[in-house]
Amino acid sequence: MMNQDEIIRFIRTQKVAVVAGVDEDGFPSQKAMFAPRRIDGRTAFYFSTNTSSQKVQIFRTQPKASVYFYKQGKQKFVGIQLKGTMEVLTDHEAKASIWQPTDTMYYPLGVDDPDYCVLKFTAACGRFYSEGKTEDFKLSDSDQSSASSDQE
Repeated sequence: MMNQDEIIRFIRTQKVAVVAGVDEDGFPSQKAMFAPRRIDGRTAFYFSTNTSSQKVQIFRTQPKASVYFYKQGKQKFVGIQLKGTMEVLTDHEAKASIWQPTDTMYYPLGVDDPDYCVLKFTAACGRFYSEGKTEDFKLSDSDQSSASSDQE
C-alpha cells in the first residue's frame, strides 16, 4: 500500500478528479473535473470552477464531499477516494492563487469574474484500492497517521 506522501504524489500525476457531494434531495451528485490546481500539504486541495455551477450550490448547503482519483493501466487499477469537506471561496486572494492566464477563455472578466470561484477541499480520511486490496487511512499534515486494511 502507499504511504501518505506516495498518495499525494499519485494524486499530483492525475489529470482528472471525480468530485462528489450530496444534493438537496439527499442523493449523491458527482462531476468529473480537472485535477486540483494546487495542493497544500496532504489535506488541502484547490479546484477552479464556475460560481453558477450546480456543484457550487450543493457545497454551499452541504459541505460534505469526496474526491476520487484513479489510474487504469493495462494490468493494474489504482483508486484513491478522499473524504472531507468542501468550501466555496470567492475572495480575490483565493481566486488569484490558482488563476491561470488561459482561464480568460472561460472567465472573460479575469480573476475577479463573478462566475469564477475556488473549491477548497479539506481531506480528513480516505480509502486506497489496488490489486483487489483496500486500505482505509487518515490524512494529516504531520507524520502521524493510522491505517487499517481489508479485502473487498
